[in-house]
Amino acid sequence: MDDVTALLEIESLKQLKARYCRHLDTKDWPAWRSLFADDFHSDTSQAGGKVIVGADDFVAFTRASLGDRATVHQVHAPELELTSATTARGIWALEDVVRLAPGINLRGYGHYRETYEKVDGRWVITASTLTRLREDVFNLAVSVYLSDRVKRVAAAVGRRLAR
Repeated sequence: MDDVTALLEIESLKQLKARYCRHLDTKDWPAWRSLFADDFHSDTSQAGGKVIVGADDFVAFTRASLGDRATVHQVHAPELELTSATTARGIWALEDVVRLAPGINLRGYGHYRETYEKVDGRWVITASTLTRLREDVFNLAVSVYLSDRVKRVAAAVGRRLAR
């Protein structure tokens, strides 16, 4: 493919990811679902989540997890590579904020590693792996960094209290 065509395809992938963030943050679930291949594979296990196969299951899980909580997802510094005329892969730097409760927010930093396929002339996301570099819980007065060690200890305490 020529350079101009390649640049247009890369721009289409950037717009796909921009819609991903906008539809997720506005809770437009039908529009968000339309961005994924039916057999979409999500892996958030390295960020404390789980593996989900199937776009409908992934959207339902995300919708149930977030409810109507305010979120802000921003992606930048895309590293996009066309692997064929109809496939691509990319890495996106991520910063997101999730309102956990009134006055308590989570700010996360990490990366999305994704694959894409062009189906019927339209790019869709076929797989995504989310990794986290850092998570901070904050409010107007305090910000606390949650290291992996702190998260492990909190989980252990929670399991003991749940017995």
